[in-house]
Amino acid sequence: MHHSCRKSIWFWLLAALLVLPGCAGRYFRPAGPPPAEPVRHNLADLRWHEYWTGIMLNADKIGFTHTVIKAVPGEPGHYAIHSEASLLIQVLGLAKNLQFHADDVINDDLTLVRFDYDYNIDGNRLQISGKQDAGSLHATIRNAGRATEQTLQAKSPIYPASVIDLYPVVNGLKLGARYGYQVYSGETQSLLDVHQSVEGYESSDLFVGKAFKVNTSAGGNNSTTWIDDAGQPLLELALSGVMMSALEGESEAKRYLALAALNKRDTLIDFSLVKTDRPIPDPRRTTRLKIAIAGVTTPPLASAAQRCEAGEGGWVCEITAGADAAPQSSVDSEKYLNPSITVPSDALAIRDLARNVAGAAPTQKEQVTRLIAWIQANIKKVPVDSFSALDVLQTKQAECQGHAYLYTALARALGIPTRVVSGLVYSEQFKGFLYHAWSVSSIDGRWIAVDPTFGQTEADATHIAVAEGDTAADVLPLVEWVGKVRIRVLAVEPSAPAARR
Repeated sequence: MHHSCRKSIWFWLLAALLVLPGCAGRYFRPAGPPPAEPVRHNLADLRWHEYWTGIMLNADKIGFTHTVIKAVPGEPGHYAIHSEASLLIQVLGLAKNLQFHADDVINDDLTLVRFDYDYNIDGNRLQISGKQDAGSLHATIRNAGRATEQTLQAKSPIYPASVIDLYPVVNGLKLGARYGYQVYSGETQSLLDVHQSVEGYESSDLFVGKAFKVNTSAGGNNSTTWIDDAGQPLLELALSGVMMSALEGESEAKRYLALAALNKRDTLIDFSLVKTDRPIPDPRRTTRLKIAIAGVTTPPLASAAQRCEAGEGGWVCEITAGADAAPQSSVDSEKYLNPSITVPSDALAIRDLARNVAGAAPTQKEQVTRLIAWIQANIKKVPVDSFSALDVLQTKQAECQGHAYLYTALARALGIPTRVVSGLVYSEQFKGFLYHAWSVSSIDGRWIAVDPTFGQTEADATHIAVAEGDTAADVLPLVEWVGKVRIRVLAVEPSAPAARR
């Protein structure tokens, strides 16, 4: 199984908010003593060079991956790993299409030489190409007609994510073995620390034969892979066991396309809802909310608007709409005015739109009001993922994260320090919390939560902030909440007499 494509799947499924307790730990048993000597294979003597895997999400087939490993002609000691992945899932009656293609060239010790990645989600495209050179990684990131150059420094050799399953095979599969190294992640455009440990030697009803059990942590994503004595990964569980990938034949792997076309279940909604003990009436007008959060160790964000303290097996949080009165600093202003790949506030199209829509407004509050109104009138609310604010501007449609990207880019273009926040928000329609993204702007020197998806210039109090930042890597703190968080409603402030706009 190609770990880079599967890791892409984990990340984008997390971004799409797939949540459900998993089945990790079931159906596995000790397989007796492992081989006396560590199992170790070089790339040149691998007994396999191509395979297909099927991707299952809580027993529903959603996609496949395909991987080919071969020597590079004319480049002794270099190997190419080509991989692709395809997913099709249903949300709100619409099909979400996710396509990934990756090409890595590596040395025989698995270190990265050069790479080309191509991600296509719902018609939006992100391309990344680059190389490793003298302890630095150089990449060119292309999205919506815009190219961004990136250079990352590393203290140790960099590996591609595609070798994560190969690393213990090349370096030795032995009970108790532990490995640590860095990989470049195309999904987050960052270097991630990888930690691996060989925890057991098992058999299972889910695969044929015996295999080493390898636990992997990569940038907050935890997975378990079973690798046989030939060095071939037989099975992998991720997202708390909800997602499973297993070896299949080509025709069986692709069969999901026909099944997905017939499957009308709303996969994302099915697995993203966090039910509460009682409903919250009229959530968009809620001004104060007190809740108990349990089941996770990563704390929610702390601010003047969201005060949390340890209690009830987790945290007790009180959220007040419009109460984040923390004054900004000069560091805040500089950090939250800078452009990024997802929030290209320096792009000409973004600057022109911001100026035309709100540049003449007399106050920052009025500028924010006009930006929110424009987004409400011109950007459709559909479950379509976006890589950047430019994708949203070009297609005129997005889900919550895309709305937050576009609003944040427009606000920064007007000189309003703004940050993106990810977490959960209460849905009256689904009677529970769903994962969500919104923004926080410095308006007249005070940080105020703004929700462009709901058209709120002052976000209601059902917004639970968990992670902050506009890069893809910044949402990783949400990983630990997936499938684990429990929320109990303790108190709700009576609804305001009018919607907070």
